Amino acid sequence: MSDKKYILTAEKVSFRYSSEKEFIFQDIDLNISRGSIVAITGKSGQGKTTLCYLLSGIIPRVYKGEITGSISLYGENVSKMKAESISSKLGIVFQDPETQLFMPEVEDELAFAPENFCFDRDEIDKRISGSLRAVGIENFRHHETATLSGGQKQLVTIASVLTMNPDLLIFDEITAQVDKRSKQAVMDVISSLKNENKTVIMVDHDITSLELADEVYHIQNHKLSRTK
Repeated sequence: MSDKKYILTAEKVSFRYSSEKEFIFQDIDLNISRGSIVAITGKSGQGKTTLCYLLSGIIPRVYKGEITGSISLYGENVSKMKAESISSKLGIVFQDPETQLFMPEVEDELAFAPENFCFDRDEIDKRISGSLRAVGIENFRHHETATLSGGQKQLVTIASVLTMNPDLLIFDEITAQVDKRSKQAVMDVISSLKNENKTVIMVDHDITSLELADEVYHIQNHKLSRTK
């Protein structure tokens, strides 16, 4: 039974992809408290992105494999939750913003999820404005996404996730493909999210991003261990 003080828990989780013989993780435990910033580090190939897939329910919905143990979001088993229920509680942003941007204009990109949830026009407009303001790109609302820089596109992907006002956000190496200025902008957003009592999981191989973290975990040799 998951502890109610944790927003997300992983208990004795092991996983291997259907195409692989070896388990990527074995008996991983993770407890994420509300309002905390948790960093997960590890070298390439250790399974950081796979862990993001598991925590967000992308595994087993999109990618298949053998899972043991349990992952719970607000006490509910993530693998049994409906996708729309997860997206209202948890948002995820990946390393390459191109994989998450589908609409030709920034406003349309941010409107996509709220429209699918059938919010009224005034509420959608309010959420778009608030999300753009939260990441500091209000003046990009009517820009074409194709004309934006890599860092600006990443801020748009963050803003699009924020339109659903999730309590928990997972960032998978989101500063890996942006310049120094854009990276600082992203880190400023994460800091402001903490001030709003949002919960953030930062997955990164760059240890310079750890200064914001309340807790730090490291993936190595199929295990997850806390280092801070």
